[in-house]
Amino acid sequence: MSDVRALLAGREVELGDGPYLERVDAKRAPWEARLRTWLAKLPRFDGRRAQRFLDATNALEEATRVFDDDTLRTNLAAEARRMHREGFTDVCLAASFALIREASRRTLGMRHHDVQLLAGRTLLQGRLAEMSTGEGKTLAATLAACSAAMTGAATHVVTVNDYLAERDAEHNTPLFDFLGLKIGVVLQDMSVADRRTAYACDITYVSNKELTFDYLKDAIAMGESSRTQQRLAEFAGGRAGEPPILRGLHIAIIDEADSVLIDEASTPLIISETLPDDLDPTIYTRAIELATSLERDVHYAANHHRDIWLTPGGKVHVREVTAEFGGMWRSAMWREEFVQKALSAVHGFQRDQHYILADDKVQIVDESTGRVMPDRTWERGLHQMIECKEGCEITGQRRTLAQITYQRFFGRYLLLCGMTGTAQEVAAEVKGSYDLSVTRIPTHKPTRRRNLGDIVCASSDLRWEAVARRAVEVASTGRPVLVGTRSVEASERLAALFGANGIEHAVLNARQDKSEAEAVAQAGGAGRITVATNMAGRGTDIKLAPEIEQAGGLHVILTEFHESARVDRQLFGRCARQGDPGTTEAVVSIDDDLFTRFAPAPLRAILASLVRGEHASEKLLRRYVTWLQDRAERHYRRQRTDTQRRDAEWARALGFVGKSRR
Repeated sequence: MSDVRALLAGREVELGDGPYLERVDAKRAPWEARLRTWLAKLPRFDGRRAQRFLDATNALEEATRVFDDDTLRTNLAAEARRMHREGFTDVCLAASFALIREASRRTLGMRHHDVQLLAGRTLLQGRLAEMSTGEGKTLAATLAACSAAMTGAATHVVTVNDYLAERDAEHNTPLFDFLGLKIGVVLQDMSVADRRTAYACDITYVSNKELTFDYLKDAIAMGESSRTQQRLAEFAGGRAGEPPILRGLHIAIIDEADSVLIDEASTPLIISETLPDDLDPTIYTRAIELATSLERDVHYAANHHRDIWLTPGGKVHVREVTAEFGGMWRSAMWREEFVQKALSAVHGFQRDQHYILADDKVQIVDESTGRVMPDRTWERGLHQMIECKEGCEITGQRRTLAQITYQRFFGRYLLLCGMTGTAQEVAAEVKGSYDLSVTRIPTHKPTRRRNLGDIVCASSDLRWEAVARRAVEVASTGRPVLVGTRSVEASERLAALFGANGIEHAVLNARQDKSEAEAVAQAGGAGRITVATNMAGRGTDIKLAPEIEQAGGLHVILTEFHESARVDRQLFGRCARQGDPGTTEAVVSIDDDLFTRFAPAPLRAILASLVRGEHASEKLLRRYVTWLQDRAERHYRRQRTDTQRRDAEWARALGFVGKSRR
């Protein structure tokens, strides 16, 4: 394997001495994170250099057209050697991108636009490129991936799920084959041997969860041995153990980077083993029965963040009720722990919103994406309480073997970069946590998206009636309609309303995630109504026929504001892509989660008083929502900060086996 450190010209990177090449965990003082956060707010003036780069790349286009295939490959190999010596400079990238663009034109029939050239350059500068939805991030990533892989760097293209990893790899395979690059794809059910083979390829497509768990497996398997120790053992004639699964953390290109680096970074990734549950199953049963009998504000209190605790009167009541239970119920600490976990299971976590039942198992649903996370469990007995509540088989307790946060894991890459359609709202946090700056990439064509305004309804029932009415109105004109919901329960409630009225529709949620590609492919049909949770085919295009473009394009209805404005923007971004027409609107209710969880009671009362029939002041609503979403973002940002702090403490206390050595 060639040494890729030369690619990091001008970057100060301290390397660990683990089983493969990676950064040492950065030790940053609090003031450094604050400084990075402040720097993220400053404008970056790169327009002239970017234009010179585009001019240089485009000036080479005619020359590359006359090259035969062998000459094209030979010249690209020469540029790769130069990049290996000089790093990813504009001069090197201009020549490399011109050659890759011509190869793409010949193999994929797709020529990279100027905005995609800018995105590819931004990636290899170690930055996060914000590209509007539909601007061709998948194709733009090939510029950076091919350039990096040609130098010998282990290049990981990180996606949010297996489907996108497999789809993008398959789509770009003709280009990679033409350039002589080996492509690997890591999927959920792969064996360790197949994973090792995939990571040994020049470019590996993999989901963020599979990648991180494979790294943790290496950390457990390799233990504290360093590269130096392994080489000495081999030199002395000792037997080397199984090679690691990965071949290094060189370059990561993260698609939908805000989803991976922010939305999914609130909890650490954990590898654990299942242990026999020492608790008597009747403990869970009795705890759930007791929790359902307690009265709110009498025996327990709760807030809108799903925090639940027993009141002093509740503790007394629980002690009296459980006096005859014996065993662990005699301990005040265990008694109150059981009941509070049961209260959380009963009142804090709802089926078809926070989890679904699939194959008679409780499977957690990611609230940001609407996708199932089959390998995740809640900690410290909560998962078992929910299983008891739902009448499922109670699984054993889990013991942590290794864990790491996304912040710490992705910080170990020699070069980290990414793409997303929504980064500005979290630019400061991305800079503070990952030292990633954001560059906004202009659109290839002017946007034709029109927002038709917001409607706030006095109740949830009125909201669903209004949504159904609007969907039918728009669909009757021959335009397709995409309705975005926040939960499985909401999507099925709306679907039931459509079904009761004989309205043809399709549903896309965590129960149908395996048919996501087919549902999205058909969502652009004339008069088609598709109800989808937050996944909404993120990462896939909804194709429109010419007659639908003439009719006005796709119409998107948002039915509930998310805590993050980025998720709302992602849903709206499903329409009006690449210069297509499209319209959006929001139809919400005053009893939605954003209002009930993050709005002070007096303000909720004021908003309710302003509702007249179905409508409230649109300007007032928009300002109100923006303020609430800012509050929510701050709340979740504090959660992620706490997660990082706890992870650092865990690593120090237990001597995390994957910790890089200095």
